[in-house]
Amino acid sequence: MSKPTTREELVDFCLRRLGAPVLEINVDDDQVEDKVDDAIQMYQEYHSDATYRTYLKHQITDTDFANEYIPIPDSVLYVTKVFPFNRSFSSVNMFDVKYQMVLNSIGDFMGFAGGMSYYYQVEQYLEFIDELLEGDPRVTFSRHRNRLNIFGDFNPAGINSLKVGDFVVYEAKVIINPSEFADVWNDKFVKDYTTQLIKQQWGMNMMKFDGMQLPGGVQMNGRQYYEDATTELERLEEKLRNENEFPPDFFMG
Repeated sequence: MSKPTTREELVDFCLRRLGAPVLEINVDDDQVEDKVDDAIQMYQEYHSDATYRTYLKHQITDTDFANEYIPIPDSVLYVTKVFPFNRSFSSVNMFDVKYQMVLNSIGDFMGFAGGMSYYYQVEQYLEFIDELLEGDPRVTFSRHRNRLNIFGDFNPAGINSLKVGDFVVYEAKVIINPSEFADVWNDKFVKDYTTQLIKQQWGMNMMKFDGMQLPGGVQMNGRQYYEDATTELERLEEKLRNENEFPPDFFMG
């Protein structure tokens, strides 16, 4: 099938590109599976089409409160922002400046002094003050530990600290799972990169037979297969990093 929609179809497609079934591809099935995993990992970690930005929430449990961190799903590649805690109007002091401003303007919004543009400027100014004095939550994220550490907000006596049952909302880049979205198997980079990885493994397997004379005077040259595949892999990786990789995000925390 020219448009793979499953892992098995991708493998068959790559082997046909290398000459199967006309040629015998001397690569073990387990080696092929390893190369597919390597290609998908490269795609997911660097290709802009392999991730999407979304917002996730987590409800604080007793375990989270004791650990002072929340678990993060394996599919999360980066955490780019954690939203402030406990800033809803239900918990704001009635004498708060922002509360009073909204309370006084909600009845006659368009009649607010200066109109909409002035209201927007005041909102920005109040947000700046809020950020300057209170700031966003102080956090650190470690992907391979699958946890988001939150500092200073797990204080049982704190007025604005996190409590069991509260929600933490964060912005993240999540990896697209090929098992759920079959288009990944048909991605051009995935097909090209997997093919060259299998070819590289094929050449590596045959290198120990270099110089061996076959019937008809043909000599094995596994090293040439290996070097050709390695050169093509380097070209694909350079193109991936230059054309398809997202610029690095600045994580504030």
